[in-house]
Amino acid sequence: MAAPALERPTATAGTQTVTIAKALNMGLRASLERDPKVLVMGEDVGKLGGVFRITDGLQKDFGEHRVLDTPLAESGIIGAAIGLAIRGYRPVCEIQFDGFIFPGFDQIVSQLAKLHFRSQGKLKMPVVVRVPFGGGIGAVEHHSESPESLFAHIGGLKVVSCSNPVDAYWMLQQAIECDDPVLFFEPKRRYYEKAELDPSAPPIPLFNSRVVRAGSAVTVAAYGPMVRTCLDAAAAAAEDGLELEVIDLRTLSPLDLDPVFESVRRTGRLVLVSEAPAEASVTSEIATRVQQECFYSLEAPVLRATGFDTPYPPSKLEEGYLPDLDRVLDAVDRSLAY
Repeated sequence: MAAPALERPTATAGTQTVTIAKALNMGLRASLERDPKVLVMGEDVGKLGGVFRITDGLQKDFGEHRVLDTPLAESGIIGAAIGLAIRGYRPVCEIQFDGFIFPGFDQIVSQLAKLHFRSQGKLKMPVVVRVPFGGGIGAVEHHSESPESLFAHIGGLKVVSCSNPVDAYWMLQQAIECDDPVLFFEPKRRYYEKAELDPSAPPIPLFNSRVVRAGSAVTVAAYGPMVRTCLDAAAAAAEDGLELEVIDLRTLSPLDLDPVFESVRRTGRLVLVSEAPAEASVTSEIATRVQQECFYSLEAPVLRATGFDTPYPPSKLEEGYLPDLDRVLDAVDRSLAY
């Protein structure tokens, strides 16, 4: 069932201004406090508090037996988490940077994704793999990848991505409570953007997308770091009297496309935005599904503003590689030109 478009709750006594990084830390802390079976593990997550300080202070407060510094061995981290999950724990693994996930790829797709099915439902795999992903931080290669489409293709895995502090706080806790393995992609270049968070306000379900800005001219859908880019593009378009409807997909597997279908049936146009390359991607799947479901409503082809089908470039070139406000608005203009 699709989630309705929700307004942010008005400020209350419990509301605080937090960054995505702080919200993730708060979400981990809440899960550790609520369930003694929750463990946090990864490279430098303990004493250092993670390279982005997402796990800052957790080892000090919960002990080394619950917040574990691991060797530099992603395959070992995921393999150990699988064993812990079999024994009833809920491990949360941090992959330090997106490009470092590939040494653990076999454990994720061959074991973690398959054990529930292989055991005919006897074994649950409540494992969360946190992945800071995407570019925009001026990093060297293997630190700015967008591998989410690879994992969205794998049966047995759930794949989600937060775009703001409120979702970061709630979605991480919901992912930890899920009995299926969840790949949790965090937009690292948005870690320090702020928003109001009221921990007492009820969250929307984990596997729902939602409208974050209403409009009637063109539907624009994105996830993770590109949601902010699309909202900025919508604000710029509004100055020219053009109202874009922006949808935060939030969940990539399973995809919740009902809000997208509903929007496209009204606007007749869709622009998809992601940092990941276009070919064989999440945006490819969405474009196909929208064509199938909304063919007679479309006034233009589904268009995309994405990263290019190349390896991620050196930091001096990433500004030209990543979709920005101008590339989103260019796609909007091309859609309206049909």
